Amino acid sequence: MRWPVHSATVTTPTRAIRFPFETRELDNGLRVILQPDRSSPVVAVHVMYHVGSKNERPGGTGFAHLFEHLLFQGSEHVAEAEHFRLIQEAGGTLNGSTWFDRTNYFETVPSHRLDLALWLEADRMGWFLPSITQAKLDNQRDVVKNERRQSYENRPYGLATETVLHHAFPTGHSYRHPTIGYMEDLDRATLEDVRRFFRTWYSPGNAVLVVCGDFETEDAMRRVDRFFGEIPWGESPERPAVDPPATGSSRLVRLEDSVSVPRIYMMYHAPSFRSAEYEASSLIASVLAGGRSSRLYQELVYEQRIAADVHAFVWPLEDVGMLWVVATARPGVNAESLRSGVDETITRLADQPVGDDEVSGARRRARRQLLLQFESVGGRARALAHAAVLRGDPEYVNASFDRYGAVQATELRELASRVLAGEHRTVVEVVPREPGASPDLLPEARP
Repeated sequence: MRWPVHSATVTTPTRAIRFPFETRELDNGLRVILQPDRSSPVVAVHVMYHVGSKNERPGGTGFAHLFEHLLFQGSEHVAEAEHFRLIQEAGGTLNGSTWFDRTNYFETVPSHRLDLALWLEADRMGWFLPSITQAKLDNQRDVVKNERRQSYENRPYGLATETVLHHAFPTGHSYRHPTIGYMEDLDRATLEDVRRFFRTWYSPGNAVLVVCGDFETEDAMRRVDRFFGEIPWGESPERPAVDPPATGSSRLVRLEDSVSVPRIYMMYHAPSFRSAEYEASSLIASVLAGGRSSRLYQELVYEQRIAADVHAFVWPLEDVGMLWVVATARPGVNAESLRSGVDETITRLADQPVGDDEVSGARRRARRQLLLQFESVGGRARALAHAAVLRGDPEYVNASFDRYGAVQATELRELASRVLAGEHRTVVEVVPREPGASPDLLPEARP
């Protein structure tokens, strides 16, 4: 068999970093990215499915995350818990994760155990359904519900993020609910619902396989075809239409919780990961709170001393963008004072625009983070999969270093004036709950 070859090429000798890779495609639609790196005798195998909580229907939230758990419970030729045992006994590491736009599974193993990692991933992609039982579904449903209790409902500030999403997007919007889902939706999931969701989304044509590390390209491709080639293409799922978030009014929500000090969560609608302005929006977050020299840190933590810490970051999402500012108050500072301080600093961007030195520092921080991400074969495999699935362009991994370096102060100032306008945001103030009061839960989150 011959596979189409798409090699990443460089058109300029000034590129700061570059990882040569090839993209191939099997007859069943599986996209394969091969990135050889012979510097260390390890190899990373990363499978990313183009499905996340965004693809769940109303009343069926939490399915993508539930599958993250179920797909570790064995497949037709792999017994329950064997995936973990086999990889760990081979000296490897493994995990999986779910987000709004994608679900991924990944292993890093000694390079001579590449076949093991490929076989395990292929078996759950092609032969998972025969192994799923009602007992496994019930067991993992309980695990996910306990995870929701521990990480969301019973953790300080745990409901803040989903409260922001709930108020930032209208009913029915794909990004309105949290990835973990709601209790009542998890309770009503049936075995046939699970099978239908798997048949719709977990197929070769809806996945990207990245192999990164110590291998010879053509040999690795033959191994990939051996394990994945006979899996049927599967369905061509209909993707949800995602409307742009409505703007025009700022939303302020107060959430009582078992916390000792207030914390403010601000989310601004920003360019998505697919946008040409994504890098600039990421640098805006860095200017605001990207280290101790940033504006919010200097003014709120050092000068006014009303915040214990402050962070700003951008989520790299496929269809929408979210720029977050999160500030935690010092003891004795109320939520209103903290929010006012954050607002004053952000508003001051109009009077004291972002300068060249600030942009230069933000660019350096962003590029340093890229280098930290790319230094391991596992991190590089994840970045290639993420770019291939959400942007349709794995070459973004090679272009990103220069894209961040090319952002200018004028671009940041113009984008900041649009993104940080008050009518483009949702604010949640998490404040200490009065003694004896019941916890605040969203309607969908009530038991």
